[in-house]
Amino acid sequence: MIGRLKQLRKKLKINQTNFAKQLGITQTAYSMIENGNNPLSDRHIKVICSVYHVNEDWLRTGNGEMFFASPYEKEFTDIFSRLAPETQQYLLLMARELLNTQDKLLGADEKKMN
Repeated sequence: MIGRLKQLRKKLKINQTNFAKQLGITQTAYSMIENGNNPLSDRHIKVICSVYHVNEDWLRTGNGEMFFASPYEKEFTDIFSRLAPETQQYLLLMARELLNTQDKLLGADEKKMN
C-alpha cells in the first residue's frame, strides 16, 4: 500500500507537506508512513479516498482503478456492495432499462435536431 500511496501523491502533484495537512498530521509523521515506518490508519485511508475520490480497494490492494470516475461512483459502489445478490441482480436489470430509455430519448432528441 505504501507504494500506491506515494504513487497517488505524485499523480496528484502534491508534496508531502500539503498531503499531510489534508490528513491532519505533520509532514514528518506522513514521511514516516510513506517510508513504511508507521502504518496508515483506516481513518486516514477514508480521508484520502473521500477528499481525492480515490478507489479504496485500489489503495488497499491495488485492484481496480486509482480514481472513481465521479463522486457518485463511490456511493453507488458502497450501496451495491451492501445489497443481497438478488437485489444486486434486480438493480442491474433496472440500470440496463434506464440506460436503454436514456439511449432512446437521446436518439429522439438527435433526430429532432436534424
